[in-house]
Amino acid sequence: MLKKRLIGVIVIKDSWAVQSFGYGRYLPLGRPEHLAENLDRWGADEILVLSVDRSSRGLGPDFRALRRLSAMGLSTPLTYGGGIHTAEQAVAVIQAGAERICIDAALRGRHETIRDMASLIGAQALIAALPLSTDGDRMFSYDYRSKQSAPLDKNHCSLFAEGVISEALIIDWRHEGQRNSFDMDLIRLFPCVGVPLIIFGGLSEPAQLAAALGNPRVVAAGVGNFLSYSEHAIQRLKKELMNASLRPPVYVGSK
Repeated sequence: MLKKRLIGVIVIKDSWAVQSFGYGRYLPLGRPEHLAENLDRWGADEILVLSVDRSSRGLGPDFRALRRLSAMGLSTPLTYGGGIHTAEQAVAVIQAGAERICIDAALRGRHETIRDMASLIGAQALIAALPLSTDGDRMFSYDYRSKQSAPLDKNHCSLFAEGVISEALIIDWRHEGQRNSFDMDLIRLFPCVGVPLIIFGGLSEPAQLAAALGNPRVVAAGVGNFLSYSEHAIQRLKKELMNASLRPPVYVGSK
């Protein structure tokens, strides 16, 4: 059985790490490198960096932050999202040190651009980031640039069916930053069949994470704010989740 992943998420605004609450309120944490160093040392399976202000400000990827992280020589795979709109930018992000990229705003444009990205960097390096919410049995997609929600565009499913994108990052944007509050209906209602799901937003407690990771559709869970209070937080979480098919907690000093 393939082991599932616990991903440490670093949210960046103005090139600085922040605590994010519902895509609307931010508290400073400091340099992203400090958070990445702890995640790398204490057993994260992957580090996901989300630059949340790039597309809304009409900027490209945050190469300044990405190059600083790349220069650290991290042993943990690094995924980057934020401001990637073209195939050329996707290639440049990989060349700057990321192993994979997350795309959100680009999904709302021409799908041919996504296909161009996949042809250049490989579908395995492409993740669709989808800020979602539910209302009854309906699912909505949130555009953080316009601050508006609309019914989820099911045309995204065609990209998965083509094998152009490898995984979907489902973001519970309403509950992001709120302890133990992830909306499990986001998994149940996601319409694209057979797509490996990464879940993020409001995930904090071992029992909650175990329930989510026990869903066969879920391949990984991302935790952000709740790993920032202690440098050993992800290590403790992984030890408590050993029965949830997680990869074992390998970290500095482990044997």
